Amino acid sequence: MGLDDLPDFPWDSLAGARATAAGHPGGVVDLSVGTPVDPTPQLARDALAGASDCPGYPTVWGTAPLRRAVIDHLSRRWDAIELPEQGILPVIGTKEAVAWLPTLLGLGADDLVVIPTTAYPTYEVGARLVGAQVLACDDPAAIQGTPALIWINSPANPHGVILDADRMRAWVDYARSVGAVLASDECYGEFGWDAEPVSALRADVCEGRPDGILVLHSLSKRSNLAGYRAGFIAGDPDLVQRQVGLRKHLGMMMPFPVQEAMRALLGDQEHVAEQRERYLRRRSVLRPALEAAGFRIDHSEGSLYLWATRGEDCRASIDWLAQRGIVAAPGDFYGEAGRQHVRIALTGTDERINAAAQRLHS
Repeated sequence: MGLDDLPDFPWDSLAGARATAAGHPGGVVDLSVGTPVDPTPQLARDALAGASDCPGYPTVWGTAPLRRAVIDHLSRRWDAIELPEQGILPVIGTKEAVAWLPTLLGLGADDLVVIPTTAYPTYEVGARLVGAQVLACDDPAAIQGTPALIWINSPANPHGVILDADRMRAWVDYARSVGAVLASDECYGEFGWDAEPVSALRADVCEGRPDGILVLHSLSKRSNLAGYRAGFIAGDPDLVQRQVGLRKHLGMMMPFPVQEAMRALLGDQEHVAEQRERYLRRRSVLRPALEAAGFRIDHSEGSLYLWATRGEDCRASIDWLAQRGIVAAPGDFYGEAGRQHVRIALTGTDERINAAAQRLHS
């Protein structure tokens, strides 16, 4: 499998819309990518600086204090079961973890990977890299075949759906019944607006055991740490340690100063609450402006996006927004089911969000 076998990088197709938006006299409001724009907490910057004298190699598995911080965070914030440290793995940003997971699990052409019908594109890219078959499905009862890996995402990118405990439990039970690995992408967990997100490692969801479950968490959004590349995988110790062994060969190690920044931030919830309030404020400005402009907002119970439609092809909506100097992500990036929607990020400064709202009202 080579680069020519992969889909085009989707954001490259927005060049025309970006050029149109750049012509707006008030400048571009780029709400197409969920990249944080607010300051990295001082706590992280101090920890990074304090650990900057590190002439030796870091370990792939991370430091014992970092693993302990992850375990405590999952238990305290997500009511997760108490994991052994063998069930924790820091990763160099969760995008690489998503893309490499099928490879590190040893999947191949005879394996089936299930992804959501409207989904983060890297789930499919990781499966295609190993030549696996891909099935888009949102209901375990509708799956044809026997999957080796199942991706779920709550709160979901792009549309913000939040799986409640019963739906999460149904996926856990199904995956175990067929011997599949359940990979639960929980990177937007801190941003539940209309419902409270649930972790697949919550005791009543996983029946008190992590067998067959891997959850992925990121500090990119919750802590404005996207530039540090800091996330982690937690769950089944056997599955985690298999990845640790392979990552040692591949040199996949998080820099030690980043590990220290991550450790510091996992022990602090105050900065997360502050960032959550920023996004909630921006959401309260942007959503009514979109609705007044003729968009309907679907789902969007959580995550950092509004899933909006005007009942037309998403590219027409992209062009309409670009004429007003606004860049969004077309729903077809995320599968055929998203073709009539656009994903509009809340990751703009207050000034840019307010500018977008004013343009939508005009």
